Amino acid sequence: MISRPADLVVGAWGARFLGRNFPCSIGRGGIGHKMGEGDGITPIGSFQIMGTGFRADRVRPPTSQVPALPIGPADIWSDDATDPAYNHGLSARAHPFSHERLFRADHLYDVFAILDFNWPLAVPGRGSVIFLHHWRAPRHPTEGCIAFAPRVLGFILEHWTAQSRVVIR
Repeated sequence: MISRPADLVVGAWGARFLGRNFPCSIGRGGIGHKMGEGDGITPIGSFQIMGTGFRADRVRPPTSQVPALPIGPADIWSDDATDPAYNHGLSARAHPFSHERLFRADHLYDVFAILDFNWPLAVPGRGSVIFLHHWRAPRHPTEGCIAFAPRVLGFILEHWTAQSRVVIR
């Protein structure tokens, strides 16, 4: 796949966007073809940012052309292939299926972007959506998402255009 200048190109050792190189974190399983839920793989492919979320009690909405929605204490993301709402965001204080809380004590999801991997038409068990989000520490592996320093994620979202793609290789 040939990348374009406005693409965020992600590899095992970093990312490139608008001619600048940035460190990033990828899945603990490396970059490859997703094998299923929980494999820790960051999937190879070309993806669009479909929306962003942010903690309004901690940060301002990201400056971006991409729509941003505030998240609250009840916001979760279903990661259970048996859940009818698999691989979708929900607002539920109690949910009987496995899920991840979006409103977290740490800062990972203070700002995040949702990629269109297995979303919005989710195939159960193929793997949860991939987020761009804040990292725990430089190069600290994720569960399959792509993580950046907060200022870098802010730069990416601020300069994102309708022609931009996330190209993972």
